[in-house]
Amino acid sequence: MRLPVARGPITAELFARLGGPPGEVDPPLVTPPPAAALDDGDLQLALFACYELHSRGFDDVDDLWEWQPSLLATRRELERSLESALALAVPRPPAVPPQDVRHALAELVAKDEVSAPSPAAQLQREADLGRYRELVVHRSIHHLKDPHTWALPRLPGDAETALPVDHGGGAQLFRATMRGLGLDDTYGAYLPDVPGITLAVSNVMSLFGLHRRLRGALAGHLAALELTSSPPGHHTALDLCAGLAAQEPSLAGDILHGAACALALERRWAEHVMDCWRHGLSSLEIREPVRHDDPEGETVAATS
Repeated sequence: MRLPVARGPITAELFARLGGPPGEVDPPLVTPPPAAALDDGDLQLALFACYELHSRGFDDVDDLWEWQPSLLATRRELERSLESALALAVPRPPAVPPQDVRHALAELVAKDEVSAPSPAAQLQREADLGRYRELVVHRSIHHLKDPHTWALPRLPGDAETALPVDHGGGAQLFRATMRGLGLDDTYGAYLPDVPGITLAVSNVMSLFGLHRRLRGALAGHLAALELTSSPPGHHTALDLCAGLAAQEPSLAGDILHGAACALALERRWAEHVMDCWRHGLSSLEIREPVRHDDPEGETVAATS
């Protein structure tokens, strides 16, 4: 995978530096306000690129950039913007004692499912192959990467054994689905095509996974996604969080907050997708100008 096209001033500056030899990088001076940060494609792509250096990296970026101190300082500025956005968008759930984490998690997810918008449910009612392919493109950003695996070295004892991660089997099945739909299953192929909120979904997983201080939030985030998917992983996810809370009671609140962040980001992403569909638009980015005729008969260009 190569560095994608920049989406704004942050990525333009960052990618220009990453394309050269490792050296000094000034932290971005201007980041979007917290209310806009989760949807900001420029910030989210910059942060995604910083995180990717700890994963498979980019073919056109020197691996020595991964631990370059000035780049880590830049990444921290971007992370502060993301954490401020989460603090604004996701109220922290009420604190509960460690023994009640299992019930509180299940209740949090059940309450959200009552009103959460669901693109998948809409496709069940109104089958549309094009829109289904769109959803798979969105999900490829984290399904082919799975930042949750950062939990493996961070969780203690019994909690680690309860981690519901299939170590690659799910990714292979997802790749097969992409190929069956005529999509490119190359890692990162659709990075330029997804909006900021899709990148934010992945970035929050990486944020929680790469910081040991956020291991409770990572466990809760994983549990929330498992509890909103197929039933076989439900008990395992609850066991994971209950075991972690029992061993480290101080993390009980973080576990619930991580779950709340997962649910809130999924809701925001789903709202974006369904709003686009209601207006007859693609929920993906349009990289090239689309030309159309205006009511006056003149040909004009528009971009998403």
